[in-house]
Order: sequence, then structure tokens, then C-alpha cells
Amino acid sequence: MVSINFNKRFLLSPLQGAGARVGAYYSLNHQSPAVTFAEATVKGQAPDKGLYFPQLIPLLPKGFIENIGDYSKEEIGVTVMQPYVGDSIPGNVLQHIISETINFEFPLVKLNDAVYSLELFHGPTLAFKDVGARFMSRCLGYFNRNSNHHTTVLVATSGDTGGAVANGFLGVEGVDVVILYPSGKVSPIQELQLTTLGQNIAALEVTGTFDDCQAMVKQAFMDNDLSQKLQLTSANSINVARWLPQQLYYFFAYQQWADGQPPVISVPSGNFGNICAGMLAYRSGLPVQHFIAACNANDVVPQFLESGNYTPKPAVATISNAMDVGNPSNFVRIMEMFDQNTGNLKSMLSSYSVDDATTAQTIKEVYTKCGYMLDPHGAVGYYALSEYLKTHPNGKGIFLETAHPVKFPEVVEQATGTKIPFPESVQYLAAREKKSILVDANFESLKEWLIGRG
Repeated sequence: MVSINFNKRFLLSPLQGAGARVGAYYSLNHQSPAVTFAEATVKGQAPDKGLYFPQLIPLLPKGFIENIGDYSKEEIGVTVMQPYVGDSIPGNVLQHIISETINFEFPLVKLNDAVYSLELFHGPTLAFKDVGARFMSRCLGYFNRNSNHHTTVLVATSGDTGGAVANGFLGVEGVDVVILYPSGKVSPIQELQLTTLGQNIAALEVTGTFDDCQAMVKQAFMDNDLSQKLQLTSANSINVARWLPQQLYYFFAYQQWADGQPPVISVPSGNFGNICAGMLAYRSGLPVQHFIAACNANDVVPQFLESGNYTPKPAVATISNAMDVGNPSNFVRIMEMFDQNTGNLKSMLSSYSVDDATTAQTIKEVYTKCGYMLDPHGAVGYYALSEYLKTHPNGKGIFLETAHPVKFPEVVEQATGTKIPFPESVQYLAAREKKSILVDANFESLKEWLIGRG
């Protein structure tokens, strides 16, 4: 084991003063009291409906980045996460949680001299969201260890979140999981991953879009009847325990990064929790040259960076369905990180909108040139990075390959002309029976079902 000596220096977050505490969180609506990591995890969202944000963004220990190659993944994970957890979880418990969260590979794969793929699909549900879901489920299990009350995790998914949360929370005592997903708008494997587990997992198939699902979940947290009958929390990236551990694989990527200059990092972006976590890692001291928010036709953020006007829109269905978000929740956290200053943000963030035809063509071209099979989300990330590098020819970058191509067989096999091998880790799904409850795309339908179930 490498001994890690923490340099107890911390960077004050925006809007916080000398009373700010390690492991404490404030609401971005500024109408609720500060809470601990445990309270923020259990609540999910502040009483004033704001997202929680850390009072202090920790600076990495002195020498950590320079010697990052000497650390194990577990040591990196504990080093990064301990200041965010604070006193809510003992060190030995945190170490165990980290170990179980990241017990799979995060390889950085070279495609050409300038572009690398960070593969985040080697977890149990073949998607990057395994990290956040596994971390949060184990934290919530620890917080509920001595409680007689059940916690209901209510989550909306546009694709991968549901499967990751279902797998991460399966069998966790004292926790029931309710997943809302848009009917007909997730891939077959994604649907099987969130509808076939049973036990403490329930899947609600909503006759609408992801934005409908997300609006229903948000309204549930604001409903007094439900708050009196159920202890609700969210497992979307609005929850700090889902959002914050996503920083870890940015550090794992840098540990494998052999180039002398910091990388440009392109992140397929829907609800913006993933790229927000990466930017938080950057604020803590991770070397990054620039971030790219790679979006599909849902272009709220690209339009904002171009015009200065943030205008949410109804979500548009695309072949990169996990990014079909018309009003990304986590963008408020990014703005907070950059002092609500668009100029500061634009110095570190660019954003591109990539249509379906270009996405499919990118999958085809990369497979033809490199023999590398992209999923639609990774294809959006690759294309956006390539566009950025055209005007920054000396740059080198990483795009996040956020899901295994087998989760999108129709699109990928048509683009490549190649059958995707079915990974052994998910072959069991083919024999499972889908079990879902069809509900209308309105809050009353959800409320009636939750109260009836409770």
C-alpha cells in the first residue's frame, strides 16, 4: 500500500464563507440549511428543491498527481472521495465501498495518435453509470443499517441509469427501488436490465418521454402526501452519492495517460452529471486542457454557449437515447462551479450537437478505419472531439465510451455490417421475462401507484 498524506488545504466553493465545512453540502436554491453527506444522500434533493453542492471543493494532496502511477485504483478512490464523504462514513467502510464500486477495468484504448477511448462499459450492466449506482447503493445500505424504515429510491432513466441502479440496489435491505422509463424509447437490453430483476426493484413503463419521467419524479419529491407516507430519495445524478464518484474514472484515465500535455476530454452529455463530475475533478487539481460536452440533437447547452440564452426544450428522440434530455438537471452545478460566469465557463467548455446521420456515419467510419466498434453515445463523443481537434491540431484527447455497443445492436450492426458478440456477463438476460407496470405520463398516475403500493 502507498501511504497517502493529505495536505489539509481546501478551495472554497462559490458563495461560501469561512464557516464552510468538509463533507457539508448546501442547496443551490439557498433556502435550506446545510447538511452532511449522509443527509444529502438520503434526501436526494434539498427541501427547497435545489440540488446539493459541496461547501468545499477539496484540493488534491501535494504530489498526488505527480505520483498517480504509484497508487492503486482503490487508493485513488479513497483519496478523491474521503473529503466529500467527511465524517458520514468511517475510513474502513469507505475503503470497502470503493473497492466494491470499482472492481472492474477502465481501459484507455488508443485509436490513433491524437484520440483515445476511455472504456466505461466493463461493469455489470455495461455502462458508465455502474460506478455511481454501486457507490450510492452501498452508501445508502450503510446509512440504513440500523433503521427500521424503508427508503424508496425513485429514479427516472433515459436508458442506462435504470439498469445500473437496479443492479446496484438489488437485494439491499431497507431499500425499495422504483424506476420510471419511457416506453419504446430504450434499447432491448436496457429494458431487460431494468425490468427482469424483481425482488426490491419495480419498473414503471411510462407512456411518454424521459423528460416526462423526470418531471414526474421531481413532482413526487415536492408532494406533501408522498413525503408523509414514504421516505423518498433519488438515484439520478442529482443525488450527490451518484454524481460525485463519477470523478474517479477521470483519474483512472489520467493514470494511463502517457502524453506530457493534459488531455482534452469529450463527454457524451445528456443530464450533464458525468461531465460535471469531470469538471469537479479538474477544479480539485486533475490536469485537463479542455472539456467538450458532446450532445445529440438535444442541443440546449450548445445553443446556450453560442447565444447566452438557456432555453430548455422538449426532448427529441435519437439513436443515442440515454442523452435525450431537453433540460439537463446538472447544468446548474456546472454554472455554480464557474461562479455563474459564462465567460469563465466557455474558457474551459465547448459543446457540439451531433445529429443521428452523423452519429451512424461516425460508427461506420471508425470501424472501417480503426476496427473499433463505437456505441452511439461514444460516437457522438468521438465526433465532437474530432471536430474540436480540427481547430486545435496540436491537441490530443480522450472521449468517453459510455456503453457497450451490444446495448444498441440495431444501430451499430447496421452501421458496421457486423454482428456484435453478446458478452457473457449479460447472456442470462435472454432467458428472463420482462415485468413492468404501464403508467400514463402524468404525476397523478405515479402518485396513485406509489400510495397504493405503500
